[in-house]
Amino acid sequence: MPYVPVAQLKDYVGKELGRSEWLTIDQARINLFAEATGDHQFIHVDPVKAAKTPFGSTIAHGFLSLSLMPKLMEDILIMPEGLKMAVNYGLDSVRFIQPVKVDSKVRLNVTLNEVTEKKPGQWLLKATATLEIEGQEKPAYVAESLSLYFV
Repeated sequence: MPYVPVAQLKDYVGKELGRSEWLTIDQARINLFAEATGDHQFIHVDPVKAAKTPFGSTIAHGFLSLSLMPKLMEDILIMPEGLKMAVNYGLDSVRFIQPVKVDSKVRLNVTLNEVTEKKPGQWLLKATATLEIEGQEKPAYVAESLSLYFV
């Protein structure tokens, strides 16, 4: 992740910060998420039943795809120099556009929307995060992510 002087954070507003590397969403990852959350709906964990749906295969949980955002964003989102701590501040919006089928490759595209100093030494960054699916025109989701940095 690139570190920039606090005074330069706002210079990045409106700019695409980059794209992550591709990540394959395999059945093992989907099954682990189902175990962690208790969400064992057949569309996620039963390849035989899922093959009979309009999707033709199992699909990742929407929240699995969303939970990958911090990892995929770590090398993209800018950080202020002198950073002491960063926390996930939430999401302003999320729209799931289409499901991620098993064995699809996804990557995150990030654009910085806003930079706000909430309190002295606390900077709130709002970014649009779009999860792209390799070979698909439409993304899996578009979300407005909020990160709070303490410097």
